[in-house]
Amino acid sequence: MKIVVTGGAGFIGSHLCEYLLEKGHEVICVDNYFTGSKENIKHLLSHKSFKEKEHDIINPLFFDESIDQIYNLACPASPIHYQVNKIRTIKACTVGMVNMLGIAKAKKARILQASTSEVYGDPKIHPQHEGYWGHVNMNGPRSCYDEGKRVAESLMMAYHWQNNIDTRIVRIFNTYGPRMAENDGRVVSNFIIQALKNEPLTIYGDGSQTRSFCYVSDLVEAMYRVMNLEKFYNPINLGNPHEFTVLELANKVKQLTKSESEIIFKPLPEDDPVKRKPDISLAKKMISWEPKISVDEGLKTTVEYFRKLLKN
Repeated sequence: MKIVVTGGAGFIGSHLCEYLLEKGHEVICVDNYFTGSKENIKHLLSHKSFKEKEHDIINPLFFDESIDQIYNLACPASPIHYQVNKIRTIKACTVGMVNMLGIAKAKKARILQASTSEVYGDPKIHPQHEGYWGHVNMNGPRSCYDEGKRVAESLMMAYHWQNNIDTRIVRIFNTYGPRMAENDGRVVSNFIIQALKNEPLTIYGDGSQTRSFCYVSDLVEAMYRVMNLEKFYNPINLGNPHEFTVLELANKVKQLTKSESEIIFKPLPEDDPVKRKPDISLAKKMISWEPKISVDEGLKTTVEYFRKLLKN
């Protein structure tokens, strides 16, 4: 198939492009390189079935050739990045979403939206299942992303119902692995870089807040399975249900890196979720999927990636 991946030079997007090429598909990577990096896809540029197109999906996008599938991953995903320009973040999720749905309609292509666990906000139920409507502060500092992604889901469903567009929605929970941006400000990359530099590991809050982390290869396989699932349009959670505290993660990273870093505590940012864990019952049922890579195994690979990156 001929497949478009927007945000294809990003952390998850570059792994997805690689996976699709290994499956024998033709891939068109679209990225504006705000958070994506040419370094992430440089090993793919010589591949005969890979094309790269620098473009921001907020602006209209056109393809001369036929398109079979679209994976829409184009949007900054870390709080540091999506709060740089909140209006552009909202536009990526709304105007950009409309642009990509327009292409799906014109090309009769199936489209998958990379949504997020942030649609659940600071959840009042635990773990979070797809039927939960969420607890989101629409006026808070994170709302440009949280509400943007919620509108993107609404647009996907509206185009499906009104225009019969073949849509898929995945709600991605915390994901980690090689090619995470060094400066993305998320907890895994923060801890690893601080530990490798023997700097203090910074925990925001008291460290009792929980997260669950899915290794990127597990996530990409799940996205592919959802995209190729026949006639299922409702959102599906994708993540690792193995939950642990941020303090436990900090200690794991210290142990793996043999770091002498101390752990320091700072105030918890506004609207930062206290608990986050996916209920993946639907993914198990619909795509026979659950994560295979343990956190210890995935962290080792991620630590080595950042160790090499810091040496360069």
